[in-house]
Amino acid sequence: MSTHHFSRRAFLRGLGVTMALPWLESFNVWGDEPTKNKPSSEAPVRLGVLFCGNGFHSKEWWARGEGRAMELGRVLEPLADFREKMLFVRGLYHEEARKGNIHSSQTGNMLSGAPIASGGDIRSGTSFDQMLAQTYGRSTKVPSQVLACERSNPSVHKNYSMLYSSHISWSSPTTPTPLELFPALAFDRLFKDEATPGEKSVLDAVLSDAEDLRRNISRNDQHKLDEYLDSVRDVEKRIENAGQRGELQGWRPTLEKPNIQRPADGIPQDIGEHMRLMCDILVLGFQTDTTRITTLKLNNDHSALRFPNLPSVQQAGHGIDYMIHHLLSHSDGEDWLKVNQFFMEQIAYLVRKLDAVQEGPRTLLDNTMLLTCSSMMAGAKHDNDQLPVLLLGGAGGRIQTGRTLD
Repeated sequence: MSTHHFSRRAFLRGLGVTMALPWLESFNVWGDEPTKNKPSSEAPVRLGVLFCGNGFHSKEWWARGEGRAMELGRVLEPLADFREKMLFVRGLYHEEARKGNIHSSQTGNMLSGAPIASGGDIRSGTSFDQMLAQTYGRSTKVPSQVLACERSNPSVHKNYSMLYSSHISWSSPTTPTPLELFPALAFDRLFKDEATPGEKSVLDAVLSDAEDLRRNISRNDQHKLDEYLDSVRDVEKRIENAGQRGELQGWRPTLEKPNIQRPADGIPQDIGEHMRLMCDILVLGFQTDTTRITTLKLNNDHSALRFPNLPSVQQAGHGIDYMIHHLLSHSDGEDWLKVNQFFMEQIAYLVRKLDAVQEGPRTLLDNTMLLTCSSMMAGAKHDNDQLPVLLLGGAGGRIQTGRTLD
């Protein structure tokens, strides 16, 4: 991975706001200038790590063949359009995950391979995303983002802290990286100089600077800039409206409706919208080179999410909210498959957005390596003899995709 310097990047600026620019053909925005013997740098490589808890349907996570002819198991069907930009990996397992209990010790060291402490101690290993954040990530305003769609669980399960089941990103062996569950705060961290909610729109703050820039760039870049600013505005509006549908996920509350007014800034109540907003924020962070490293935990291992938004196959006329995600994973039935596909649909949404952003000869997806993984193959058996591992994107031409690898 090449090194670029944040101090030389190109930005739109306004009162209290700094917004990095996407790739433009009219002038170099990646922080170095072309010379007679050396062209300006290509867009940087980004890393995204996506985690789904409790594994997948034991008979439907598979791929075989190559390129456009690659066949996919039903779990992966939502990603069929991206078979040629996919690397399906078989045969990986995690030695330390064979020790300890069946959830925490399979998750808390997922990105480090380190042994974890039992009892009341919290000790794992620095995860590779944070190793990169401490080196490569220093080139950007935000060294890494660690996003999540389910709260951390502080309880204990079979003599191991459930914090291990809630965190795959670790800043040090004893420090799980804090999770950002609030889309508004994740958004603010990317663009505002100080993350203070309730201020005016990020776009409103930089509008004057954007208008000056627009007069000095090509027609293609004007179109690209307009698309980028529209996408930022769309995310702002959706964050503002998040949580209005009253579709509660996770544990069942004791009241059918809240008995106090819902805060303006909070966690979206629709789990699909929550996941998509976090995906949008990941794209914006990468697109603007505000960050190059993002870890997105769609749910915990031992997850308590429910899915009333998905019609049940096994219980006609009902949503899949009769059982939490963790217990549903033990069933390996059609509803479990449907929940797996729902997760893959959110990842397909992310991949499609990355692939729609053009960065010179490649797309943002081509310049990204997106790792999708879980801490076990199948929840029915807590099987971690091999792990589900999928790579999407080409890492700037470094990864040969459109194949399966054993």
